[in-house]
Amino acid sequence: MRRAAVLAAIVELLACAAAAEEWPAWRGPRGDGTSSETLVPLAWSASENIAWKARVPGKGHSSPVVWGDRVFVTTCEEQQQTRELLCFDAASGRLVWRRVVLTAPLEKKNNLNSYASGTPATDGRRVWATFLEYPRVQVACYDFEGKELWRRSPGEFHSMHGYCSSLLPYKDMVILNADQDAEAYIAAFDGATGRERWRIDRPNRTRSYVPPVVFEAAGKRQMVLAGSKCVASYDPDTGRQHWIVDGPTDQFVASAVFAEGLFFITGGYPSLHLIAIRPDGSGNVTESHVAWHERKSPAYVPSPIAAGPHFFVVSDAGTASCLEARTGRYLWSEKLGRHHSASPVSAAGRLYFLDDDGQMFVVRAAGKFEVLAKNALGEQCRASPAISRGRLFIRGAENLYCIR
Repeated sequence: MRRAAVLAAIVELLACAAAAEEWPAWRGPRGDGTSSETLVPLAWSASENIAWKARVPGKGHSSPVVWGDRVFVTTCEEQQQTRELLCFDAASGRLVWRRVVLTAPLEKKNNLNSYASGTPATDGRRVWATFLEYPRVQVACYDFEGKELWRRSPGEFHSMHGYCSSLLPYKDMVILNADQDAEAYIAAFDGATGRERWRIDRPNRTRSYVPPVVFEAAGKRQMVLAGSKCVASYDPDTGRQHWIVDGPTDQFVASAVFAEGLFFITGGYPSLHLIAIRPDGSGNVTESHVAWHERKSPAYVPSPIAAGPHFFVVSDAGTASCLEARTGRYLWSEKLGRHHSASPVSAAGRLYFLDDDGQMFVVRAAGKFEVLAKNALGEQCRASPAISRGRLFIRGAENLYCIR
C-alpha cells in the first residue's frame, strides 16, 4: 500500500509539472487570464492554505508576474518618490532584490490609480518595467539578478488620471501602449537591447489604459486593443493595421479576449458597452463586422474572460454576467462583491473573481451560475491574481500572498 501511495504521489507530481505554466505578463501566458493548470487552490482564508505571506514595501496596483522561482511586482515609495521593481522568491516569499527604477516627483493621478499600476513582463531571462518620470515614459530592463541591462524613453505621456501601461512580451520584443491626451503611440522594443523596432501613430489622441493582446484569428496574428475612441487590430510583427472599429465611446481600460471566432470588448467612458467583433475584416469595419452590441452590466476597469462558448464579465460595482459568445444573449447576472478592480482569472473549469475587499468568489465556468467557494484574505486588493505551477499569487494593499 505504501509503495502504491508513493507511486501515486510521483505520478501526481509529474502530471503537475507537465501542466505547469509560467505567468509572464498581464493576464498570463495568453494575455486573457486563462491558465491550463488543473491543480489550483479552491479554498483558503487569511490563515489557511497560505504557503507564504510577504510584506510589499510601498504601494501599487500592478499584478505579480511569475517565472520559475521568481515573482516580480512594481511599487512606489511615495514619501521617497521612488518607483521600484521587486523580486521575490516564489518558494519562500523572501525578498531577493529591489531596484529603484527612477526617482521623480509624483504625477497627478486619479484616486483609484496608483504610481505603480503597470504590470511588468518577463521572458525568463529578462524582466521589463515601465513608469512615468513626468512628462516622459521610461521603460527599463533587468536580468534575473537585478542588473540593469537597458532603459529607453519612447516619448511623453499626458493624462489627468496618471500613468498605467502593462507591458506585452511578444517573440523577442516588448510592446508598450501610450494612448494619451497628446501624440499617442504604441512602440515595440527589442527585448535584449531596447532598440525600437516599430511604432504606431494612434488615432484620436485620447487617454486610455488598455494593454494590447495578441491572438491567432482569421488566419493571422492580431494584436488587438480598445482605446482612444476605437477598437483596432494590428500585425504585432510590424505594427501595420489590419482593421479598425470607430467608438463606441472615448476611453477604455479593459483588455480584449477572443472565443468562438469573436473578439470581446467591455468598457468605456463616458458610456459603457459590451461589443463582439468578427476578426476577418480589413480597413474600417465599423458598419460590417460588429457581431453584437450590448449595454447591460459592462465593466470599465476589470477585463473580461472567456471559457468554452461563453464570455464572462464582472462590473466595477460587482455584478458578474455570463453571455453566450456567439449571440451576446445573457445567461445569468449575479451580484458578487461590493466593488471590483481586479480582472478575473480561470483554471480547472473555475473562474476566480477577486473584489477590492480581498474576497475571492470562485464560480463554475458555465452557463449556469454556481459559487464553488468564497475566500476572504481580510486585506484590500486591487491587483489581478496570477497562477503558476499550482500556486495562486495575490497582491494585496500591503502583502503578497502565495496560496497553494
